[in-house]
Amino acid sequence: MSSVVEEPSASAGEARPSDGRIDLTSGDRARRAGWPAVAVLVALLVVVPVAFLAVSILDPNGEVWANQWRTRLPGQLVDTAVLLVGVSIGSLLVGSGLAWLVTAYRFPGSRLFGWLLIAPLAMPSYVLGFVTLSVFGFTGPIQGWWRDTFGQEAWFPEVRSIGGAIVVFTLVLYPYVFLLARTALADQAGGAYDVARSLGAGPVEAARRVVLPLLRPALAAGTSIVLMETLTDFATVQYFGVDTVSVGVFRIWRGTFDRDAASEFATLVLAVALLIIGMERVLRGRARYGEAAGAATRLAARRLTGAKAAAAFACCSLVLLVSFGAPTTQLVAWAVSEASGTRGTPLLDRFIDFLQNSLVLATLTTIVCVIVSLVVTNARRFEPGRMTGVSTRMTAIGYAVPGPVVAIGVVLTRVALDDVLELVGLGLPGVVATGSLVGLVYAYSVRFLAPGLNTIESGLGQVPESVTASARSLGARPSEVAARIHFPLSRASVLTGAVLVAVDSVKELPIALLLRPIGFDTLSVWTYNLASESRFEQAALPALAIIVVALIPVGLLSLQLSLILDADHDDIRGV
Repeated sequence: MSSVVEEPSASAGEARPSDGRIDLTSGDRARRAGWPAVAVLVALLVVVPVAFLAVSILDPNGEVWANQWRTRLPGQLVDTAVLLVGVSIGSLLVGSGLAWLVTAYRFPGSRLFGWLLIAPLAMPSYVLGFVTLSVFGFTGPIQGWWRDTFGQEAWFPEVRSIGGAIVVFTLVLYPYVFLLARTALADQAGGAYDVARSLGAGPVEAARRVVLPLLRPALAAGTSIVLMETLTDFATVQYFGVDTVSVGVFRIWRGTFDRDAASEFATLVLAVALLIIGMERVLRGRARYGEAAGAATRLAARRLTGAKAAAAFACCSLVLLVSFGAPTTQLVAWAVSEASGTRGTPLLDRFIDFLQNSLVLATLTTIVCVIVSLVVTNARRFEPGRMTGVSTRMTAIGYAVPGPVVAIGVVLTRVALDDVLELVGLGLPGVVATGSLVGLVYAYSVRFLAPGLNTIESGLGQVPESVTASARSLGARPSEVAARIHFPLSRASVLTGAVLVAVDSVKELPIALLLRPIGFDTLSVWTYNLASESRFEQAALPALAIIVVALIPVGLLSLQLSLILDADHDDIRGV
């Protein structure tokens, strides 16, 4: 029985010749050209704040730099260098050591620790910082007990110091190294390690000479993230009395309100960030460490027993306890005490207001980032040219720039926009240049567009290009393909990207502190202000709210990681 298949008719914007090809009309060409044009516009909006900041250093104020050099700048450079080196070493040792422990060995709780050990990602460093100071500081209960037991003159390590800051940052940031190292170990280290062991190398020697080189790219990438997070912080370091270059930007901005001086000094932070990125590239090198497709074997985990198993369990438990368990428990105790009114007037009314501000800011930022990411990723699918590809990569630059740098760059951009509006007779005095919700959302979007974009782009990459081509050949416009095919098929990635952007927005402190409108305090700003005044108990409630929100993506990431990496846990050998 024969059947006749009727070819779909061409859309209004297309002409279909007899050979089946689609000839685009001028209207369709214009519509398709609009997608890469939007991608270029987005890239410019992201790059402009950084560019304004870079341009500001071309005409430096010698008096400002001379004054900084005579006073604080040398000490800030030293403190920044010591802090970055100390945190990088600490995070490398803790993160890679724990990754090796839970991947190469099996002991009681090893599978559980495999995903619990990334929980500190939900703990902002400024939260762990003030909890540490309140408990271990001179007036805290630990030192009080110490002096009562060993005498008032008994020596105790100085907590409020650069060493204390290094410990706090290490405990909060080691999961970045842990995650990447564990993934690399599971993906490619097994075969090479087994060969080295079969040739007579001991476990330590095989790990040092074979596994460690294989982990070099992962360790370099994880360490660079740790360094960027450390560099952008200025709340935690202030708690511990450490004067870094980021603190210098904040001090100039809030102390003198000298926009030009702050922007010039912010270029120093930008220079350090670029140096970190360059170092990561150098450490990773051009080499590729891996095995041929299908040839990789995972590490065969060895079962530990007796004292070795107990030591491994104690090591993982101690790190998890001091980095997440104990501080969270302390925050809960403070929050319950504060809410019950035993320590003063409860702050529940203000908590609702600040929570609402944080949610509004996070929601607006998420909407902007998701919409922009969808447009940019679809533009790259519809018009995969050089211009679209470069624009897509440029939109990720904001995530590689420290928060204070983004904030100052956005201020310069808004001031320039004010000047342009005034020049054309549309001046709105102070609305753009001073603190406004629009400017704050813009700064947040520049900073956090990359996580949403990368996630959504990854999801769209799972949609076969043949599906897109088929829809286009049937006459569907790009906007119809994006709305009716691309979005439904990648909505899980869209949701994941939205969650990542929202959580980063809730945790963000430097941008909110520098650019927030008058009277618009977020949970992070409220926590910072209370902790700066040593009102630790009152800061517990907003700090807990931030942690709870941040635990959502951390839990999803942990679950996904467990499903991928724990598939072969039955391959165990005794020792």
